[in-house]
Amino acid sequence: MSTDPIDDPIHAELDRRAGEAAERVVTWRRHLHRHPELSNREVATARLVADHLRSLELDEVRTKIAGHGVVGVLRGDAPGERVAALRADTDALPVEDLCGTDFASRAVDADYPGGPFPVSHACGHDCHTAMLMGAATVLAGVRERLPGTVLFVFQPAEEGPPVTETGGARAMLAEGAFDDPVPTMAFGMHVTPFPQGYVGYRVGNQYGASTLVKIVVTGKQVHGSTPWQGIDPMPAVGAVLTGIGQLYRQVSAFDPITVSIGHVEDVGRFNIIGQTVTLWGTVRCAVESDMAEVQRRLTTLAEHTAAAYNATATVAYLQPVPPVHNSAEWVAAALPTIRRVVGEERTVRTGATLGYDDVSEFVNRFGGLYVMLGVQDAALDADGHPVPLPGGRGLVSNHNPHFYADDDTLVTGVRLHAHMAYDHLAGAAAP
Repeated sequence: MSTDPIDDPIHAELDRRAGEAAERVVTWRRHLHRHPELSNREVATARLVADHLRSLELDEVRTKIAGHGVVGVLRGDAPGERVAALRADTDALPVEDLCGTDFASRAVDADYPGGPFPVSHACGHDCHTAMLMGAATVLAGVRERLPGTVLFVFQPAEEGPPVTETGGARAMLAEGAFDDPVPTMAFGMHVTPFPQGYVGYRVGNQYGASTLVKIVVTGKQVHGSTPWQGIDPMPAVGAVLTGIGQLYRQVSAFDPITVSIGHVEDVGRFNIIGQTVTLWGTVRCAVESDMAEVQRRLTTLAEHTAAAYNATATVAYLQPVPPVHNSAEWVAAALPTIRRVVGEERTVRTGATLGYDDVSEFVNRFGGLYVMLGVQDAALDADGHPVPLPGGRGLVSNHNPHFYADDDTLVTGVRLHAHMAYDHLAGAAAP
């Protein structure tokens, strides 16, 4: 065996095994896409994953972590102390599936809080889960040559559990999922509207800081024919929504922030002015240190605006997620592996994004990095921005009902996982 892991002949073996697993990976992905499950409800998904990991005769398969999390432990036979944690998220979204395939989801969750909801993998977690199942297949096949340990981490509730529940990456940490062995690197990827087979990376914050926000505006319920006898919370809500659109002007324009309200609940009727209106939204900051200031200003806006209409407002911030930070040292160490897998020309720097991913809990604690894998019909323009290919399916963002992913690209994700894990264990892919 070569002493240089970048030139190790095992890489060809990893690629061969990934190619052999490609058809199964597509089958898993399509099955998962057809049968999505919402956050903290990933029962069948976890069963599928655990059954496959057990079939590989891993050293351990741990289940029911933070709800429906699964961790497979593969201890290599060659000497080595490093531990590579490969992560995939498993939950779906309350979004209708309009991707247009014959394996599109028709699932509905009637029992989920706030439901019933249509359910789909409009974010691509079906791809993530299937690719990591493929990587486990590949690496288990070369265990006698692995100089260390690989953890296959299937994380539930990345999209955020219901607000009355706990879950996600932080809950997996709290339940000791990584106490023995402790990772020396965490790695993962997210499928995205980018040219097929391209890997996008960013030095610094790959994803922003996030928090869920709940604003409750309270008035006084009254019949719609006599509004002067009550306090209508609706005008206050309208003013709060308008004011939110100006918050960006109150913090530095050089570090993007956004406050978005995605859901409004009221308790009125066409002839009843209700007592309360609840706004649900998200705060995103490219720089985590801006989060406290944005929250302070949003709270002030809501409380004072409501008071101007003789109503009151309370503001709560829930489920905080730190930014995914890719340090320059980890990126530099991992780039040779990424370039070997996808090629120099397909390895590109990307701009900042205000998306979030709680894989940050792993990457920020153990080191490592998180990258984006392109899976759509696109090319890059002269400025490096994705543009639709003529005659293709176009660019469709994650969380859109029409989001799609190219099945043929999934094997690239399998190879990325396998190469990154092996290189780390063999002494590369680390600062």
